[in-house]
Amino acid sequence: MADLMSGCGLRNGEAAAVNLKNIVADDVYRVTEQVNQTTRDYAPLKHRKANEYRDVPLPARVRDTIEWYAEKYGTVGGYLLRHPKDPGKALPYYHMDNQWRNIKRLGEVEVPDRMVMYGLRHFFASNCLSKRIPITDVAEWMGHRSIDITFRIYRHLMPGSIGRAAKLLDAGLAA
Repeated sequence: MADLMSGCGLRNGEAAAVNLKNIVADDVYRVTEQVNQTTRDYAPLKHRKANEYRDVPLPARVRDTIEWYAEKYGTVGGYLLRHPKDPGKALPYYHMDNQWRNIKRLGEVEVPDRMVMYGLRHFFASNCLSKRIPITDVAEWMGHRSIDITFRIYRHLMPGSIGRAAKLLDAGLAA
């Protein structure tokens, strides 16, 4: 889930519903559903109707992790992550968050005190924007209902855009 959230920008419930069948190209993952917090079953994506989806970049590292996990642990209907006590059910959305808290509590891996699983999704957006990927693309990949949401949350990561624009415009005026 950590790779899916930090590498593809998936929400917790979307990462819990990862399916091998949704790798539609070497570098594209199709997000088609999520594990619903209330029903604890697969459901349409947030802000989407049934059968609607969004395509997100699939870094090779994330694809390799998905394929490794599937080979090592198997799948059920293509789904990688299943309920730990009943593989016929979806992985509860909160399960990995509980595991994350346990890892932090036990000190097995150094994790900053205030860091939560959802922060990995913010890492994805920050990483994209720091590489100057257009905010319109980032908003679409993250499944935001409108670019305004993305802009409000992540605008502070683009402080140099006005200065950069001034230099580019100045170069154009000098020509």
